[in-house]
Amino acid sequence: MISRRALLAATARIVPAAGAAGLAPAAGLGGWLGPLVADAAAAALSERAPRARYWATVATPGVTCLTCHRDARPTSERHVHDPTRATCLLCAQGCVLAPGKRGKCRARVNVGGEVRSLVYGRPITTQVDPIEKKPFYHFLPGSRSYSLATTGCPLRCRFCQNWEISQAAPEDYDVPYVAPAKVVEAAAGKRAPIIAFTYNEPTVFAEYLLDIAAAARAAASARRWSRAGS
Repeated sequence: MISRRALLAATARIVPAAGAAGLAPAAGLGGWLGPLVADAAAAALSERAPRARYWATVATPGVTCLTCHRDARPTSERHVHDPTRATCLLCAQGCVLAPGKRGKCRARVNVGGEVRSLVYGRPITTQVDPIEKKPFYHFLPGSRSYSLATTGCPLRCRFCQNWEISQAAPEDYDVPYVAPAKVVEAAAGKRAPIIAFTYNEPTVFAEYLLDIAAAARAAASARRWSRAGS
C-alpha cells in the first residue's frame, strides 16, 4: 500500500503536468483530490520558504524563559521544554508552533524546528493609490503610493474589506517571487515616491517589508548622490 507521503509526492509531480496539458489548475480541483493537492502545495511551499526572523526556541543562544513566557516558572518546578517547538515573537499573538504547524496568521510555519516565512517575496497584489487613500495626515499630499500586500493576517476582523487577501493561505495563490529591489524599481517606474504596505496586517511579512524599505532607502540615497554630482 502506498504511503500518504509517497502519494503527496506523486500528486505534486502530476498536478503541474496536468495543468500544462490544460486539464485543470490545482486551485480549481475539487472532490477527493482537492485536499491532497492543497496539502502537496502547502508542503512544497514550506520546504522552499526562507528562514524567518523574530522567533526563538530553547536552543536559541541567550534565550531564557522570559523570552517566550510572561512569567518565568519557579526554579523549584521542573519543566522540560520541547526543543522542536518554536515561539514566534513577531506579534502579540505569541504563537507556539509545533513542527509542521502555522501561526494564526497562516504566513509562518515551523519546519524542522525553525520558523519560516511563507510570504517573503510573494506579494499577492500591487496597486498605485493616492496617498490620501491611506490613513495618513498631510504626508506628501498629492503623491502616488505604490501599495502592496501578501496573504495572511493574525486578526479576524469581521469588517475587513480585504478578507480575500488577509484570510487566504499563502498556497491558495500561485505567486511569483519578487525581490525587494524589484519592488523598489516597480515603484520608481510608476513614479510613486511612497511604498505603502497595506490591505492586510503588514506584520506578517515584516522581513520582506524591512528589506524593501532598506532597498528603497539605498536607492533614494543613490539618486541624491547622483543629483549632487551632476
